[in-house]
Amino acid sequence: MNTGTVKFFNESKGFGFIKDDKTQKEYFVHSTGLKENIRENDVVNFDLEEGRKGLNAVNVVRA
Repeated sequence: MNTGTVKFFNESKGFGFIKDDKTQKEYFVHSTGLKENIRENDVVNFDLEEGRKGLNAVNVVRA
């Protein structure tokens, strides 16, 4: 499981981006990949899964 920070999340559209603490890469997150509600600047744990346009954050929970 990876740890990162929510850089952006639009609740009305249901998507955003998480920046990985170790690699500094940003990953797309969709509301379907959330286990809990998240907001910008939350520290979260997440898994990565191959999506249509690259890796997506899934199983996202607040750390």
